[in-house]
Amino acid sequence: MIEITEGQLEAWVAAYFWPFVRVAAFMTVAPVFGARFVPARIRIVLAAAITLLVVPLLPSPPAVGVFSPLGLVITAQQVLIGVAIGFIMQIVFDAIGLAGQLLANSMGLSFAFNVDPMRGASTAAVGQFYVFLVTMTFLAMDGHLALVQALVAGFGSIPVGTGGLGVAGIGAVLAFGSQLFAGAVGVALPGMTALLVANLAFGVMSRAAPTLNLFAVGFPIILTFGLVVMLLGLPGLQAGFVTLLGTAMDAVSGLGAAPAR
Repeated sequence: MIEITEGQLEAWVAAYFWPFVRVAAFMTVAPVFGARFVPARIRIVLAAAITLLVVPLLPSPPAVGVFSPLGLVITAQQVLIGVAIGFIMQIVFDAIGLAGQLLANSMGLSFAFNVDPMRGASTAAVGQFYVFLVTMTFLAMDGHLALVQALVAGFGSIPVGTGGLGVAGIGAVLAFGSQLFAGAVGVALPGMTALLVANLAFGVMSRAAPTLNLFAVGFPIILTFGLVVMLLGLPGLQAGFVTLLGTAMDAVSGLGAAPAR
């Protein structure tokens, strides 16, 4: 008769529980997977499926009870690691959305807002359009598979244990938040520069002809010019997105290399 001791049962539970917690936390925050239109049940099923595939490849977890004080600390660390990886990847999409909003402010569409289906909040229409384009690019490039691959690779660089991210890892995640603004400006700067030149031209016209109604004449011209700038800037948008995505992947890979303190 096969006998299962309490220690063996706790080891089996720990082997699957802590990886599942990290994957589930990642699924909650990561782009595409964490969107509001993805049901929570689907995220749970995906997290469970990835966990079942990954656990046989992982080293044995520490011999700690799941519900012991140290086990609760390890659980909190797995949540933090999963959220950190998803946060880094989400910054890329937020930077693209912010770039669209900056461009919308320059072309007079700052008042055009729609409900973002991924977040459930009101965002600028241009930013939402940009996020939709890069999301389609992301899926066409099998970026969702690269996300899962980066998550699985994280179990090798940051194994389940008491170490966690450490102060250096948390600092690296926070430092990557600057890419939200740097990436947005890098993507939107060419279009903003072109629209700035057009607005300066209308400013000169208003000084030369004070009776000219710029709101009636300038707004449709600036709006049309802005749409042309958006059309011509689509290749640059995709190139900037790919660059940001590569930077995010490098940041995720570097989390395990950051020395824990």
